[in-house]
Amino acid sequence: MMIKGEGQASKARGRPRLFDRTAALNQAMRVFWDRGYEGATFDELIAVMGLSPSSFYNAFGSKEALYREAVGAYLTGPGGFFPKALAGGGPAKDAFARLMIATAAAYTDEVGPAGCMISLAGLHDTPDRADFRDFMREVRGRSRTLMIERLDEGVRNGDLSEGTDVDQIAEFFETVFRGLAVRARDGADRETLEKIGAMALDAWPGVRS
Repeated sequence: MMIKGEGQASKARGRPRLFDRTAALNQAMRVFWDRGYEGATFDELIAVMGLSPSSFYNAFGSKEALYREAVGAYLTGPGGFFPKALAGGGPAKDAFARLMIATAAAYTDEVGPAGCMISLAGLHDTPDRADFRDFMREVRGRSRTLMIERLDEGVRNGDLSEGTDVDQIAEFFETVFRGLAVRARDGADRETLEKIGAMALDAWPGVRS
């Protein structure tokens, strides 16, 4: 005779263990952010995600597919400060000043690895992984596009003169932000990054020290 509840318990034991996909993805994101794509080993990833190899492949498909998802998680999570800072009101220069402050804070926030996951990723790879490099180049280009859009808005609003080379300004600040990521990874603190950002703003069109 079956004891009451025995059948249900047996069925429960037979079901695959559920996991929090978002939490697992965020754990993987932090490993990639800290170690880079190549530096993050498969064993390390499945360990922090709490998954078996078969569960990993069923959920994410491959390490590269996981990385691409992790990039998306970074952009909507820790990296989400970038569009938010630019979206605020006021002149374009004020928006970039906010962005400098937000960048210094984000790159040195102790809740995650120092620097920027996007800036530090996919710079060195084998020739057969050109698609991966192209993906990261496209992702990095999104920040430049956001800056150009904000600068164009500044031209329309009159706080930047007609004929301002917004592409060149965006290229300049893109270079600054990528450099800040490297300095943060090397141990520069928030105050140091803020000072660098303030110096970069001295190059704003029409500004002379």
